[in-house]
Amino acid sequence: MRTELRPALVLLLVFTVLTGLVYPLALTGVAKLVFPRQAEGSLIVRDGRAVGSRLVGQPFSDPRYFWGRLSATAPVPYDASASTGSNLGPLNPALLDVARARIAALRAADPGARGPVPVDLVTASGSGLDPHLSPAAVDYQVARVARARGLPPEVVRAIVKRHTEGRTFGVLGEPRVNVLELNLALDGRGRPGAAR
Repeated sequence: MRTELRPALVLLLVFTVLTGLVYPLALTGVAKLVFPRQAEGSLIVRDGRAVGSRLVGQPFSDPRYFWGRLSATAPVPYDASASTGSNLGPLNPALLDVARARIAALRAADPGARGPVPVDLVTASGSGLDPHLSPAAVDYQVARVARARGLPPEVVRAIVKRHTEGRTFGVLGEPRVNVLELNLALDGRGRPGAAR
């Protein structure tokens, strides 16, 4: 038995070091060389301070800002360490309650908004951290944001258009808008050198 136990323990130690230390460190090193910004979390920096990540949504509730998707992480929204979907199936009454509450909040914030509310404004993404909205979900909020900022809707739509990303490689996914970057662009209007 000892003759079998020793090789098993040695292999356990060797593979623990290889797969638990060497491989992750090598992968991190290569990632930092090839994709330095992404390896550091795709942070968005303004005035020398990290204000968020391009990959993780942030909660916005002020009417002056575009609101992103609901977060499925609790109790802190968009907590990357608690990334998970809501696990609420389409027949679960709790999903309907959450959607109704969000629709009520959107209607209360902009009573003039008519038409159906885009689904990505009332549901969480699979990770619960999605930083993007569909162009339809952003367009639904343009009037509220423009009114709250005292801007013509055309100006806000122009900023939205500049921040709308197409399909990846022209074929993957759907067009989308990064909510944090869009809100930062709106805040940056009027700053010297800011994109208009």
